[in-house]
Amino acid sequence: MKILVFSLLAILIIGCSRYRAVEVSNSAVAAAKPTCQTAQLATEVQQIAAVTKGPVGAAFELLGTNESAFFEGQRHFPMQSVYKFPIAILVLRQVDAGKLNLDQRLAVTPADFIFDREFTIQRKYPKGAELSLRELLRYMISESDGTACDVLLRLIGGPEKATQGLRELGVENIVIARYEKEMAEKPAVSYENWTTPETAIQLLKMLHEGNVLAKPSHDLLLDLMINSRPGPKRIKGLLPAGTIVAHKTGTSATVNGVTSATNDIGLITLPDNRQLAIAVFVSDTKADQKTREGVIAEIAAAAWKCWAQK
Repeated sequence: MKILVFSLLAILIIGCSRYRAVEVSNSAVAAAKPTCQTAQLATEVQQIAAVTKGPVGAAFELLGTNESAFFEGQRHFPMQSVYKFPIAILVLRQVDAGKLNLDQRLAVTPADFIFDREFTIQRKYPKGAELSLRELLRYMISESDGTACDVLLRLIGGPEKATQGLRELGVENIVIARYEKEMAEKPAVSYENWTTPETAIQLLKMLHEGNVLAKPSHDLLLDLMINSRPGPKRIKGLLPAGTIVAHKTGTSATVNGVTSATNDIGLITLPDNRQLAIAVFVSDTKADQKTREGVIAEIAAAAWKCWAQK
């Protein structure tokens, strides 16, 4: 009788254990998210990009996973104002090291002015001013002010030192060679400031993972990128209202009907709070601004659909 009771108990325990194992397994399957069909996404990007009749590059990575997709990911593209993102990182690294201070004031003179545009230093301070490093960072990132960029680039030693600083971070395929004023005066030199979509994603990932900046500097830069004014019709253009996007645009002049750069890179916060890094570069095209920005918006929307709408 005792043997029978023990046998029945053993059967029940084994049965419960097996049921629990199946339950856990089924829960794990239910919790797993299907992956984005990245090959299909790359094909969709190619179809969207065709309308520009020029080079387009794009890169995506769902941070914290191995999921990524690329289209012309290793091609060199002129950055234009996208290069203000790595410059900001280099400035803030010197703040973190105690070499610079966010409250220190720097002289900005009319000789530094590049072009007159709404929300620029030139508009607000036509006779020049002494501005804090924090203010200059805001102008450079949130307003894409070229004057602020040149002042800060000089502060960290100029283009060559900036490129060297990126190499020290392990970032190879970003070259900073020219000031904003040089690009404004001679647009052809803008091609010398270049990166690849894959490298833009690498730097966004490094920022997200906290590998390049102390937390206060990291938070400041993200806030400036989230509140960036230019480019509302690019990465953000077709995403659901209220989507948080920390981004930096870049736009060239149009010369002889050809626009060499219409760019946007950034971090998209998905509905489940995962971060999607994205970089889109539209180059050397006769397409108008609406078309160029629409291509970036459609590519970002395709990536959103691939990773967010499960």
